[in-house]
Amino acid sequence: MRDDPTVVDLVTRARGGDKSAWDELVVRYAPLVYSVCRRCRLTQPDIDDVGQSVWLRLVEHLPGLREPAALPGWIATTTQRECFRLIRASSRVEPVDPAESADVPEQAIAEEEVLRHERRAILRAAFAQLSRQCQALLSLLTQDPPAPYGEISRRLQVPIGSIGPNRARCLNRLRQTPALALLADGPDGMNEETRR
Repeated sequence: MRDDPTVVDLVTRARGGDKSAWDELVVRYAPLVYSVCRRCRLTQPDIDDVGQSVWLRLVEHLPGLREPAALPGWIATTTQRECFRLIRASSRVEPVDPAESADVPEQAIAEEEVLRHERRAILRAAFAQLSRQCQALLSLLTQDPPAPYGEISRRLQVPIGSIGPNRARCLNRLRQTPALALLADGPDGMNEETRR
């Protein structure tokens, strides 16, 4: 996941002035910026400010980024630093560095956010490979709160008794998609069976 050729291509094109590549980078990593900000419990206006700062810093540092594949980590770390900077600046009582009071080192938090973002991207890719019927069923079952079976039956025009078995089949298909196979692989690209 770390050496994603798509990321390398987007960074290379964005460095060359390709606006569509820049736009795709922003769309691809805006959820990562948002999730780091939410983890720091920022308000929406503060999240917007941090986001603008992160994208501005990326514009400034993109030409000098040595490893394009490391961009997700750079974005997560920069976002976290911007969040901490904003928290320190807005603290009026006693300045506290959240990085010093945290139990987990800053780098570990950033790496966790990057991995979470990459897993979500893989899951979205796998979900897109399912049939429309499976996508609709799983979407209704995973919305918050989940739709009642009666509503699912009515909306999808299927018998209530078939929802459970169809869900099982759709989840099985999801597990078997090539995109989701990446999550089953270990850190060195091999799953448990391959290692034996």
